[in-house]
Amino acid sequence: MGLALIAVSLLIGLGAAGTAIGFGLLGGKLLEGSARQPEMAPMLQGKMFLIAGLLDAVPMIGVGIGMYVLFVIVPTLAA
Repeated sequence: MGLALIAVSLLIGLGAAGTAIGFGLLGGKLLEGSARQPEMAPMLQGKMFLIAGLLDAVPMIGVGIGMYVLFVIVPTLAA
């Protein structure tokens, strides 16, 4: 059970860390693109929110898989 807890925490933690890095890069590129071409800012912002929504799905999938492992797989192995 101990290794399963470590695996789930790594799954959720690394997914969240990767998403945080992705959001930082995405925001930086949005600011860079808006500074270079201010007239394109509304279009870039719309695309940024679309990508942010897709990027936010990654840790949610990790949480779902982690909860599945924690509450379905581990009790099955312990029985």
